[in-house]
Amino acid sequence: MNEHIYSKTPPSVLMVDDIPENLKMLSEMLKGRGYKVRAAVSGKLALQAARNDPPDLILLDINMPEMNGYEVCEKLKSDAKLKEIPVIFLTALTETIDKVKAFGTGGVDYITKPFQFEEVEARIETHLELRRQKQALQEAYDKLRGLEKLRDSLVQMVIHDLRSPLTGAFAYLKLVRDNKDKTLSAVHAGYVGEAMKAVMQMIQMACDVLDTSKMEAKQLQLKAADSDLSCILEDGISGLKPLLAKREIRFTAPESPVMVRLDREIILRVVQNLLSNALKFTGEGGLIRLGIETGGDRVRVSVKDNGAGIQPEYRQKLFEKSAQGELRTAGQRYSPGLGLTFCKLAVEAHGGSIGVESEEGKGSSFWFELPVNGPVPPQG
Repeated sequence: MNEHIYSKTPPSVLMVDDIPENLKMLSEMLKGRGYKVRAAVSGKLALQAARNDPPDLILLDINMPEMNGYEVCEKLKSDAKLKEIPVIFLTALTETIDKVKAFGTGGVDYITKPFQFEEVEARIETHLELRRQKQALQEAYDKLRGLEKLRDSLVQMVIHDLRSPLTGAFAYLKLVRDNKDKTLSAVHAGYVGEAMKAVMQMIQMACDVLDTSKMEAKQLQLKAADSDLSCILEDGISGLKPLLAKREIRFTAPESPVMVRLDREIILRVVQNLLSNALKFTGEGGLIRLGIETGGDRVRVSVKDNGAGIQPEYRQKLFEKSAQGELRTAGQRYSPGLGLTFCKLAVEAHGGSIGVESEEGKGSSFWFELPVNGPVPPQG
């Protein structure tokens, strides 16, 4: 390559070799091509020079006294500030095992002596360009992440501010529906009931978005206390009565309390999310069975519907936040939004697990398990 490098900041190359004559010859060649070149006659001096002023690339010999090239490269790659610097081994060793070891310690290339300067320059420029592209990609990624955080913050702020007027709207609709003067016709009362369902769903979605973000950021603190899980399931059913329409939820509570250490409000939300999800995909006259099973140190809750079921390739994606867009884009009828993502994060925060079993045309069974003794407190 005969093209000279012209830039405001010439690329810097650190050459490491214990033979001064080698350093002088190659250094003069590289300087003639516009590179900023420094030389070090030992591994120890090379590490010191790199730490004081990190170069853009390092040319490294292997056979050196006190500290060989492999050791120098390993130390460079163990330093967070230096590990991204490309290291090209420039050595007289030609055995395959030497090359394998060089790449194993973190080298990006291997040139054997005697060498052609044009080859050395070509490889240097190639790896400098790769590093520039990698840095540009990282900068673009960091900028994108910053924009995503800003977007998420704005969305959360808007959703947070929406909850208050939605809650107020629900309360006023309830007053209209429950009016003592009975001035509403049955038809209009039905309209009000449908409006209440819609507002309730919007409030639930707002809560899911906010709490999912908090859980992802590990900012939602669980308020664990011993609670009767059977009572939580009954409260979950009671809170969804306005959404039942011509569908039925059946639950037979165990004779004895099922005591579990948990955050009651969070697990109640999980139950209501799973029930709401089942109602959404269960047609008129459908039946949803809510069950509870105990055994050992864990307890399992299941929500079974007789809806259309879920295709196998989409079952686990239902719980993934990143997959919701894919489900909608693919035109899947089963796209539950962030409700199931919230459920997954909430159950896992309790030290539990969640899943789904389904057969197309025969309904689905969502379940979650919780440890009876509650979530393990974080260490430290």
